Amino acid sequence: MVSDATDGTDENTPENDDADGAVNPTGMGVGIALGVGLGAALGVATDDVGLWLPVGIALGVAFGAAFSAGVAES
Repeated sequence: MVSDATDGTDENTPENDDADGAVNPTGMGVGIALGVGLGAALGVATDDVGLWLPVGIALGVAFGAAFSAGVAES
């Protein structure tokens, strides 16, 4: 392996995970989990799981990003 002057200078190291603007993965996970639950429930209720499960996941990702951004700002 060839070494160069940039070895060991990666800004994305674990000790820099709490940098400004970082997304909290917990909020994203909670949002996706709620979206899956909501989508599955609506899919069973309307007898169209194939439609509502992806819609629920998409909404979960959107809400998860909002939850993560809210946590990161505080």
